[in-house]
Amino acid sequence: MRTIALLTVSNVFMTFAWYGHLRYKSVPLWQAIVVSWLIAFVEYCFQVPANRFGHCQFSAAQLKTIQEVITLIVFCVFSVFYLREGLKWNYLVGFFLMTGAVFFIFKK
Repeated sequence: MRTIALLTVSNVFMTFAWYGHLRYKSVPLWQAIVVSWLIAFVEYCFQVPANRFGHCQFSAAQLKTIQEVITLIVFCVFSVFYLREGLKWNYLVGFFLMTGAVFFIFKK
């Protein structure tokens, strides 16, 4: 559970680092890059421990799969509430199909 919590916090920061600047298009690009890098540093402070702790119980491929599922969930929430962009049905179907990979990654 600790790994999933840390990966979730990590993903929130990384989503803001990658996409948060889209609401501030008047800010010069170099400033957006610097702010994004500062946010990404905080993200790494959660992501690195999450993977270190998680690798004791999950394989690297499983950790990456967990991270991708969390990323999709965080991005959907971010997109709707922060960017105010709707989720179209085809986006949801695509995300659903990607999460189908989880079954195969975790299958013994």
